[in-house]
Amino acid sequence: MANIQNVFQIVLLFFVLVTIHEWGHFYFAKRAGILVREFAIGFGPKLLSFKRGETRYTLRLLPIGGFVRMAGEDPEIVQINQGQRIAVQLEDNQVTHIYLNEFESRRDAIEGVVEQIDLEKDLFVRLDVDGEVERYSIHPQAMMVSKEKETQIAPWDRQFGSKTVGQRAMAIFAGPLMNFILALALFITFVFVAGVPNRVKIQETVPASAAEKAGLQSGDIILQVDHVQIGSDRSKLTNLIQQSPNKPMVWIIERNKEQIRKEVTPLMDKDGVIRVGVSLLTETRPATVLEGFTGGWNSLVSATTIIMDGFGKLATLQVKMDDLGGPVRIVEFTSEQASAGFAQYISWMAIMSLYLGLFNLLPIPALDGSRLVFLLLEALRGKPVDPSRESMVHFVGFAMLMLLMIAVTYNDILRLIKG
Repeated sequence: MANIQNVFQIVLLFFVLVTIHEWGHFYFAKRAGILVREFAIGFGPKLLSFKRGETRYTLRLLPIGGFVRMAGEDPEIVQINQGQRIAVQLEDNQVTHIYLNEFESRRDAIEGVVEQIDLEKDLFVRLDVDGEVERYSIHPQAMMVSKEKETQIAPWDRQFGSKTVGQRAMAIFAGPLMNFILALALFITFVFVAGVPNRVKIQETVPASAAEKAGLQSGDIILQVDHVQIGSDRSKLTNLIQQSPNKPMVWIIERNKEQIRKEVTPLMDKDGVIRVGVSLLTETRPATVLEGFTGGWNSLVSATTIIMDGFGKLATLQVKMDDLGGPVRIVEFTSEQASAGFAQYISWMAIMSLYLGLFNLLPIPALDGSRLVFLLLEALRGKPVDPSRESMVHFVGFAMLMLLMIAVTYNDILRLIKG
């Protein structure tokens, strides 16, 4: 049962993080009036697909990301040329369907040869129908049909490239932004679930240790050491112990709601480590509303600093292949965190959401950060970068990322085999 629960939590983590990221792109693209053709979770072959409104929602086989396909970002419509034979279906004197083949089965359609057509700005088609030229206006949501596959046309004002730099940048940045918002919400949730550290308690004492000789017992709460209040700071206690090898220390503990004074002398073992012989745990108490939000924010800032430091080491080649983890290691570690309890799982999900947002903002081709760099260049130059060159940069970048992922995954699998 535990394994089934872990699998569910692993799948849930990937699904939630990718969905919230892609929803950010989707929502702000729709707000800008961009036609969103597909909202996909995963890559590769489709497992589940349905259409609602103008958008097709798909779940794909490989759970390594997702995408939002916006009109104008890729050549999704077959070009119709002058002299090509097509058939059109009318409704209220407007073309609602454009058929590219199988004309004999289009009983209510008008068949003819294209003399002129505009699917982006003026939205019309001039057809030579049995020697007579007719002009028809095209509905802005008309469907192009080829072998039963329907694709909605995208007038220029519904395409990604028609929007302002600010609107496009927001549609791109919104993905990482949603991950940051989710991470903050999860960090806050973690504080409320786990509680706020309150006091340091002795979990157990080591037989024949300095702690046992001093009379310390399991369950004792450490209040003060050498007139220094310990509170919930275990590191403060550790530092005081390290500064007092073979020197008596005065500990004030609480036992059965009474304060007791104990004299403890830390000893240095044969390895040169200074110990008193206790294992500690931190007691917690319920967090106040203010503590929940401030604690969540502080966790977000701290985790961001650590992640960015890791990116810096990666950029300066201060890491080895074994230091990197791919999908296999992420799944392995997520399983460990899920087994550690709900609070730990929430904390890990927050870290992963933050990591996904920050990683996507790196100026690496194919990532959101690279696309934002191109938009910044457009704003500075006053004109966009050649789309074909930008597409090539993103394609090469995506290929390199896939190769790196394959190498890291292979290394993870070898590590598992070798134990």
